[in-house]
Amino acid sequence: MIDKIRDGAAAALETVLSGASIVIGGFGRTGVPVDLIDALCERDVGELHIIANNGGQGLPGERGIGRLLAENRVKKFSCSFPVNPAFFRRYFAGEVEIELVPQGTLAERLRAGGSGLGGFYTPTAAGTILADGGFVMRHGASEKTLPAKEQRVIDGRTYVLESPLRPDFALVKADRADRYGNLRFRLGARNFNPLAAMAARTTVVQADHVERTGSLPPDDIHLPGPFVDHLVRTEPEAA
Repeated sequence: MIDKIRDGAAAALETVLSGASIVIGGFGRTGVPVDLIDALCERDVGELHIIANNGGQGLPGERGIGRLLAENRVKKFSCSFPVNPAFFRRYFAGEVEIELVPQGTLAERLRAGGSGLGGFYTPTAAGTILADGGFVMRHGASEKTLPAKEQRVIDGRTYVLESPLRPDFALVKADRADRYGNLRFRLGARNFNPLAAMAARTTVVQADHVERTGSLPPDDIHLPGPFVDHLVRTEPEAA
């Protein structure tokens, strides 16, 4: 078995380069791997394609995804809720591209990527500009629209073909782990984190507690170690 514990977040992220696609776990502020994101922001990387549920709140001194956006490290943002004033200023100025994805579709695209599926049909977004090719991904002189998607009528209902997501890296937050990368998530933090870890080619995890091998009962493991490449122990956030 491979010991996946690394000497700090910087060491775990050393292979992340500019232009990489990165999926980040979390929902709102719950389950977001802020220590990994901070470590990423300390490196000279940019032009990133970030995939996440939301984009932070754009508050002064904000950590997490909001910091990535505020520091102009993001070239493309695939998300469901881009509610961040700093992001919208750059978006309408034509400085960043957005792929708006319905939340359930985002989760399923990650699941499809992690499960080796070629895509799936969903009724979500059928008949809207997200499916018909009218959504503006980038403004300005280099305006770009979301390509029209294949649609089929199944049992009298229109469905949209969605593609799987297979990002280069995943940044994930877990509550408990062992040195082989077996993970448990705490309450609502078990949101996009398992899906992100499964979908990515390389998964980096920050865990509040790293247990001795065998201390996590097999039936209580939310994500098995083969999906994890690098593991960093971090201090739990204050309540």
